[in-house]
Amino acid sequence: MSEVYAVRRGLLRDRYAAAGSAAALVSRPANVRYLAGGAPPGAVLLLGPADDVLLCPRAPTGAPAHGRPDEGLRVSVLAGTDDDPVVAAAALAGGLDAGSLSVEEHDLTVSRHRAMGSAAPGLRLCDLGTSVEQLRLVKDEEEIACLRIAAEITDQALGELLESILVGRTERHLALELERRLVDHGADGPAFATSVGTGPHSGQGRHRPTDRRVEEGDFLSVCLGANYHGYRCEIGRTFVIGTSPADWQIELYDLVFAAQRAGREALRPGAGYRDVDHAARHLLVSAGHSDCLRPSTGHGVGLEIDEDPQLAPTAMGKLDACVPVTVEPGVHLPGRGGVRIDDTLVVRPEADGGPELLTITTKELLAL
Repeated sequence: MSEVYAVRRGLLRDRYAAAGSAAALVSRPANVRYLAGGAPPGAVLLLGPADDVLLCPRAPTGAPAHGRPDEGLRVSVLAGTDDDPVVAAAALAGGLDAGSLSVEEHDLTVSRHRAMGSAAPGLRLCDLGTSVEQLRLVKDEEEIACLRIAAEITDQALGELLESILVGRTERHLALELERRLVDHGADGPAFATSVGTGPHSGQGRHRPTDRRVEEGDFLSVCLGANYHGYRCEIGRTFVIGTSPADWQIELYDLVFAAQRAGREALRPGAGYRDVDHAARHLLVSAGHSDCLRPSTGHGVGLEIDEDPQLAPTAMGKLDACVPVTVEPGVHLPGRGGVRIDDTLVVRPEADGGPELLTITTKELLAL
C-alpha cells in the first residue's frame, strides 16, 4: 500500500506545482488519511520540496489510532501538548525556502491561518482548494473492498435486529443495539450516528432517536452504517410493526420504492449528478410531495459519510465509474410518519453489469 499513497501524493504534488506552489499543507482529517494511510487525530501532512512530513500533536497514552502511517513518510511528533501542527508545519515550510505554501483554506479557521502567517512571515499562503477531495472521488478497488465489507457488516447488524422483538422498545435503545452489533461484527464503529424513527418520526432524514416506544402499526425507519478501516457506508430501510400495513402505508411505500429504483437505475458513468436526482425526485414531486423532500437524493461516501458528489437538483458534474454513492429518497408526512429507502452503490458501466449494490437487505415492505 505504500506505493498507493506515494502515487496519491504525487498526483497532488502535480496539481499544486502547476499552480505555482512549492509545498502544500493538508489538514482536513479525511484528506490526511487518504494521503498518509493513517494518522492520529489532529495530525497534518506537509508535502515539501524535499520530503513529506506527517506532523502529529503530542497525544496522551492510549489515544485511539486511525490507521498506520505510510512507511514512506517522515513522522514528527510535536514536543508540547499545546503545539499546533498547522503552525509547526508553516514554520517548517518557511525554513525550507519553499516560498509559497498551498493550504486547505476551507478547513482552517481564521485564527490558525493568521498564526501560520506569524510563524513564517516570509511564506506566501495560497489556497489548495478541494484538490484532495477531487482525487478522492473515484475509488480504487482496495477502497471499494473496504466499503463492501462495511456494507456486509451493516446488513448483518440490521438483519439480526429484525429477528428480535421490537414492540415496546425505545428508539434510543434500538439505535444503541444496532451500533453494538456493528462493532460485534467487525466494524471500527458506526459510520455516523444511527437513526431510528418510529410512528410520526419515521421517514425523517437523520432523525435523532428519542425515548418514544415502538407501537403496533407504526412505520419504523432505520438508517445506519459501519465504519471499516475508515471507509463508511449507509443503509436505510422502513418497516411496519406487528400488523399488516394500512392502505396509506402501502401506497406511500410503493411510491418511495419506485423513486429509489429510478435513482439507482440512473447511476451510470457520464450521468449528470442532477439527472440522477431528477430521476428519483420527479416521481415524488408528481405525487404532490414536493414540500417534504430533502435537498438531495444522495451523496458520495468513502472516508467521510457525506462527501462529493452531491446528487442534487442544482449539482453540476457527471458521474465516473468507481464512484460510490447513496440513493436515499424519502417522504415524511408531519404527524403521521413516512418512508425512507437508502442504499450504497458503486457506479459501474453497463458492460460490467451496471451499478453495484453494496447494501442488500431486502427492500420488501415487511411487517415485523
